[in-house]
Amino acid sequence: MPGAELKHTILVIEDELQIRRFLRATLLAHGYRCLEATTGEDGLRLASSQQPDVVILDLGLPDIDGLEVARRLREWASTPIIILSARGQETDKIAALDTGADDYLTKPFGVGELLARLRVALRHQQPLTTEQNNPIFQLGALHVDLALRQVRVDDHEVHLTPIEYKMLTTLIHHAGKVVTHQQLLRAVWGPNYTTETAYLRVYMGQLRHKLEADATRPRYLITEPGVGYRLRLET
Repeated sequence: MPGAELKHTILVIEDELQIRRFLRATLLAHGYRCLEATTGEDGLRLASSQQPDVVILDLGLPDIDGLEVARRLREWASTPIIILSARGQETDKIAALDTGADDYLTKPFGVGELLARLRVALRHQQPLTTEQNNPIFQLGALHVDLALRQVRVDDHEVHLTPIEYKMLTTLIHHAGKVVTHQQLLRAVWGPNYTTETAYLRVYMGQLRHKLEADATRPRYLITEPGVGYRLRLET
């Protein structure tokens, strides 16, 4: 019987009750375990704590846009994301895929097509180590929860600006490796800012003052002269 064994966990982030009920019944009938969230924030929390195999995500959520949910999820996880939305314009599909979604299904949809796309997502899923899929980054006194976007030093919460946070998470994703000036500028400010190295000096100085015990002798955020910066893994 198809539903006899729950083989994969699917997280459904959808605020419409009828769609959620339909997806739950369909997934359970075909052997999947179903988790449900009605808001983007709840969905991100479930993705962090339960680490589902696939996320089915609606774009029209009551708290934050589905594109923002996909963007935030992509900051720490490579879980396949299937967008399920009434928005059927090509621009909407391109924006979702560029943000990090793996597939896009327009409402109304057929059960057969949904299940086929789900199977494709599961086949393409990359095996992840616990470390790679863990939203918690710990380095000495520095603690970063990538799912909740919380940064702590010695158990004290540190408030970063959006640019400071993006710089830090970019370095975390490449921890132990040198990130060049151009790579960092492109990741944080975009492709039109790859020569603005003065931005990096200013914001790196601010980050060090917030995260390092001694900003003049950094333990974490290391300068590689003439090349870029590195988040040192050993302290």
